[in-house]
Amino acid sequence: MAGSDENNPGVIGPSQEVGLRAGARGKFARATGQNRRALSIVNRDVVGAPPFPCAVKKRPLSQNAVSNKIPSTHVHRPITRKFAADMASKQQMKPEVPNESDDFTIIDLDDPKESNDTEVPMFERHVEAMLEEIDRMEEVEMEDIAEGPFLDIDNGDKKNPLAVVEYIDDLYKFYRKAECTGCVPPNYMAQQHDINEKMRAILIDWLIEVHYKFELMEETLYLTVNVIDRFLTVHQVVRKKLQLVGITAMLLACKYEEVSVPVVEDLILISDKAYSRKEVLDMVCDSTLCLINILRSIRKKGDTYIHLDLQEKLMINTLQFNLSSPTPYVFMRRFLKAAQSNKKLELLSFFMIELCLVEYEMLKFPPSLLAAAAIFTAQCTIGGFKHWSKTCEWYTNYKEEQLVDCSRMMVTFHQKAGTGKLTGVQRKYCTSKYGYAAKTEPATFLLEAKS
Repeated sequence: MAGSDENNPGVIGPSQEVGLRAGARGKFARATGQNRRALSIVNRDVVGAPPFPCAVKKRPLSQNAVSNKIPSTHVHRPITRKFAADMASKQQMKPEVPNESDDFTIIDLDDPKESNDTEVPMFERHVEAMLEEIDRMEEVEMEDIAEGPFLDIDNGDKKNPLAVVEYIDDLYKFYRKAECTGCVPPNYMAQQHDINEKMRAILIDWLIEVHYKFELMEETLYLTVNVIDRFLTVHQVVRKKLQLVGITAMLLACKYEEVSVPVVEDLILISDKAYSRKEVLDMVCDSTLCLINILRSIRKKGDTYIHLDLQEKLMINTLQFNLSSPTPYVFMRRFLKAAQSNKKLELLSFFMIELCLVEYEMLKFPPSLLAAAAIFTAQCTIGGFKHWSKTCEWYTNYKEEQLVDCSRMMVTFHQKAGTGKLTGVQRKYCTSKYGYAAKTEPATFLLEAKS
C-alpha cells in the first residue's frame, strides 16, 4: 500500500476519514482499502463521461469546462462513490455550457429559449401547412358561393318525355352548328336592283300585323322572315312582287308550323287583292301541304281523298325544301328557361327581338346571339341594372361582354318604337294580351355606359 495514490497526502487531503463509514473498525477499513481501486481513478472516470446525453456532438468535455463547472470547495474534498454519483446526477440536471472555442452546441429541448428560432420542428411545419391549405380551400369555397354555380334547368323535366332531357344538349349543339347555314349575308340587299332595306322593313312590319290578326304561332313569324331573307339572297325580285314574296313565305311557314293553315283566299284578301290565286300558287308549290312529310300529303274533300301533284315551284325549289334552319325563336325558348323567366320577362324579350326582325342591320348577328341579347336587354330593363347569371352564360355560351353591342342597338330600337311609320310591333305589344310590354321604359343606362 506504500505506493498507492490514496496514501499520498497531496492528493486526498487531511480529512481522509470522511470517506469511511462512522464507527467502522480500523481492521475492516484497512482490509477494504487493500482491495479497492484508487478513488481518484473512479473520479476521473465519472467526470470524464459525457455530462449531458443531448449533446449534438458527443465527445468528452475539455478539462477547463469540467474544472470551471465544479466549485472550488470540492477540490479538497475526498470523493467517494456516493459523492461522485450525486455530482454526476447534478451535471445531468444542468447541462454543461461549453467554451466559445468548442465547435458543438448543446440544445435543451425543454427550454424554448435555448432552441434555435430559425429551426422549426417538422410536426409544426406540417400543421402550419395543413392550416394554410384549409384556409385556401375555404377561400375558394367562398368564391364559389359568391359567384354561384349554374343550375341544372332540366332537372325538373326528367320525367317529362316531351322535354327530351336525355339529348336536349345535343340538340342545341346541333342548332348552334346549323344556324350558320340559315344565316344570310348582312349585305345581300346590295345585289337587289329594284328593292332596298327600307322596303324590306315595311314588308316585315306589315307581316307582323298579319301574323297577329291571324293569331298564328310564334314560330311561324320567325320562319317567315327567315324564308324571305334566304329567298331574296339568291333571287332578284321587283318591288311590285315583294309583297307576293311575303305572303308566299308566310303560307309556306304556316304549312310547316301550323295545325290550321290560312286559305289562299284570305291571304289574297289581306293583300288588298293585289295578286291572283294563280300567282300565289305559282310562287309557292301546290303541294306545300306535304312539306311536313317532305314528299306527300292528302287533302280530304267530302268523302274523296285527292292526292296532290308534287310540283317544284319557284320559292320552294329555291330553298331546296329546307325549312328547318334554326331561328331566334328556337334559342329563345331554351335561353328563357335558363333565365328562369316569368311572363313579364318573356313578353319583353319577344318584344325586343321582334323589333330586330324589322331592322335589316340586325342580320349581322346570328340567331342565338339575338336571342341571348334580347333576354339580357329585357332583364336590364326590368331590373334597372346589368344582370347576366352564370346559368345564362353557361347555356347560351355568351358572356355579358359579347351581348352589350347588340343590346344597345335593341335599346335604341325600343326608344324609337312608338315613332315613325313602322309601328306594327309597338301596337302589338301595347295590348293586354302581350302585357303592355311596349310601355316599359327603355334601359337607357346601357347607352350611357358606352365609353
